[in-house]
Amino acid sequence: MITLLGGAAVGWPLAATPQTQPKIPRVGVVQAATPARGLEAFRQGLRELGYAEGQTIILELRSAEGRLERIPELVAELVSLKVDVLVAGGTPAILAVSNATQTIPIVMVGVNPVGLRLAASLSHPGGNVTGLSYLSEEIIAKRLQLLKELVTGLARVGVLKNPMDPGHPILWKETEVAAQRLGVALEALEVGGPEDFEAAFATAKQRNAQALLALDDPLTHNYRLRVTALAASSRLPAMYGVREFPDVGGLMSYGADVALVFGRAAPFVDKILKGAKPADLPVEQPTKFELVINVKVAKALGLTIPPSLLARADELIE
Repeated sequence: MITLLGGAAVGWPLAATPQTQPKIPRVGVVQAATPARGLEAFRQGLRELGYAEGQTIILELRSAEGRLERIPELVAELVSLKVDVLVAGGTPAILAVSNATQTIPIVMVGVNPVGLRLAASLSHPGGNVTGLSYLSEEIIAKRLQLLKELVTGLARVGVLKNPMDPGHPILWKETEVAAQRLGVALEALEVGGPEDFEAAFATAKQRNAQALLALDDPLTHNYRLRVTALAASSRLPAMYGVREFPDVGGLMSYGADVALVFGRAAPFVDKILKGAKPADLPVEQPTKFELVINVKVAKALGLTIPPSLLARADELIE
């Protein structure tokens, strides 16, 4: 019987050994607004690094669409999914993810991490946050200067600011410093939701604002069509932070290219997935800023663009 059983055992098929499938990394992306060019640049960056979305990497995409009160809920959802890396765009989203986790690596896009106490220094962040800065605070003075060059006799500027945006107190302080140096008075125009835009522009006209400066903000970005239309109907020359505004009828913008900056988040994600620690990855800063002027809008406002501005513009939209 032993012989028979032994012989029979030889003929039995062996149980299949389960194959260990490689884990597909999951990356959560949360944005306060929805900059389509930035997101596509990030995806393209991942493709160039050899990732295939849905096959070798999974992206969990969440956007608050400019409504900042939605961000904590979106962040909590991504944390509960146990993503391997969190990518956050804009100050409200970055602060929300940094408050939600001290263990999941975070790649930020678009803040001053040292000023917000998210990093010990740019060269050695020291925590679970690294990524890219827009240098918004440092170029506020440049934006005001360019606006003053374009608008003859500029003395009062309305400033669109969001009381819900935790990054705006820093930006407002820098704006005040720049305005004092340039001899320009400021009129704060608070916009906490899309329902506030019309009233803000009405206040600007009542207070005799001669131009408009929009602080970088997810809400304003998400409603840029309405903002630029209101600026046009109010006949207010306006300066914005990103080229998406002149593209849809805004007068001009000065700042880093959102797509280029967001695209640079891909190498950070790649390094972290391969074992690097955010604490050891230096924060990158943009090295190029672009001036975009919508010439058609300038003509409609009766503005003559100085030759010096025309020569310095990176792009003129006709």
